[in-house]
Amino acid sequence: MKKTIITVVGKDTVGIIARVCTYLADNRINILDIAQTIVQGYFNMMMVVDTSGGTKEHGDMADDLAKLGEEIGVIIKCQKEEIFDKMHRI
Repeated sequence: MKKTIITVVGKDTVGIIARVCTYLADNRINILDIAQTIVQGYFNMMMVVDTSGGTKEHGDMADDLAKLGEEIGVIIKCQKEEIFDKMHRI
């Protein structure tokens, strides 16, 4: 299993989760875990996804999601699980 951490942050609007999940489904990326919250109008979501069945390389997926984020007014970042873990280990 190849896990990737996806974070989405920005002003809350209708359809953020739908747009991100549609992209993931269209590219055969499975959502393993998801958490989202809205604080004073700001949307924050973190997803753990399995990209092993995906149709795109990690870099292409990250670029696509960053572009999607620009379209819907949020920032979307993707990190491979091993990099995320090393960056957040203290």
